[in-house]
Amino acid sequence: MKVKEPHAQYIGSSISIDLFQCEFVKFNHGRDIIAKTAQDVLLENINQERVLEERVIKLLDANEEEIEFMQVDYRQLFWMTKKKLAKQEKFILDKEERYSSISHTILDELWENDLIEYSVAENMVKNVIYNSIENYLNGFEEIEDVVIDKIDHYKRKLIPGTEEYDLVYQRLYEEELAKKGFN
Repeated sequence: MKVKEPHAQYIGSSISIDLFQCEFVKFNHGRDIIAKTAQDVLLENINQERVLEERVIKLLDANEEEIEFMQVDYRQLFWMTKKKLAKQEKFILDKEERYSSISHTILDELWENDLIEYSVAENMVKNVIYNSIENYLNGFEEIEDVVIDKIDHYKRKLIPGTEEYDLVYQRLYEEELAKKGFN
């Protein structure tokens, strides 16, 4: 699953909770700064991917007539172009490698800013961060289904995309995250 901007806050919180619960990690400045640091690293990576996708769209738009003439599947061409540009820019698209890289970057930030200390191999702490990301994303789809189901059963029908729908969705989403221990 692709990490989206709204997820960064929750993944950051999940990482801080999981690190806090580790016997081998000591916080030097509290849980909030850990969550914020993780969130910032995630947002930076998400923005890098957004910039990459914008470049792909510009390239495809510049060749729109040729694409139409060749009758090429736009989605497939988008993915192939994204893959090629990602390789050129050394941007990791493979899910496992990407989450591992992000986990390592988060750990580096936490260590370099003296936010945590640990008494085990660096890889063990990185794995806690990686597992937090994976667990959140695996649980996200389940939580989203529960929230949408609850909204669908409201007496008054809410229209997706409206401010009211978004507010109700956000409230229910946060409640479900709390139930799962992510918040």
